[in-house]
Amino acid sequence: MSSTYHEIKTFLDARKVQLIAVSKTRPIAQLMPLYEAGQRDFGENRVQEMREKHELMPADIRWHLIGHLQRNKVKYIAPWVHMIHSVDSADLLKEIDRQAVTCNRVIPCLLQIYVATEETKFGLDEPELMALLSSEAFHAMHNIQICGLMGMATNTENQEQIRKEFATLHAIFERTKARFFAQDNNFKELSMGMSSDYNIAVEQCSTMVRIGSLLFN
Repeated sequence: MSSTYHEIKTFLDARKVQLIAVSKTRPIAQLMPLYEAGQRDFGENRVQEMREKHELMPADIRWHLIGHLQRNKVKYIAPWVHMIHSVDSADLLKEIDRQAVTCNRVIPCLLQIYVATEETKFGLDEPELMALLSSEAFHAMHNIQICGLMGMATNTENQEQIRKEFATLHAIFERTKARFFAQDNNFKELSMGMSSDYNIAVEQCSTMVRIGSLLFN
């Protein structure tokens, strides 16, 4: 475990920002020191890897699916996943709701918003977001809880571009909250910021950051 873990955690705790420790590709032997230091929220990109770690690591870990999620994989994590950050389509949300019904639980979700300039990123644009939340299909879903939005900035050295993209995502969050969730206290999370840009994300009102490499190097 990197000595910077405690520095980052102290910085985030002071600003009431939650740390999601990105554990993808990391062996359990590297993750347990974080757990023993008090870290309970871990993020994985791939369903299979998250399942394997969930079975072998302590039961009180809160697992966050932060990578692109295929609909046919939802059933494998639906019984126990703590939050799905990467909901990027109405069809995926519908499948999460369907699987949550079979598990007799409500699954917390974040809607992934596309604010970067890279075509490789997934996510909804703002008109698609508004259409989804206005749809009859969405209002028929009772086993998902929309807790906020998630997004990724462009992978660039240009900090002003990153700052602008995070500011855009924060503005979309505020408009979405006002229009659809003004009375819903569960809609409060803005998951943005990774190892290379978490300081900018916190400056732009992130409530969750997803940090991996800094915790292990």
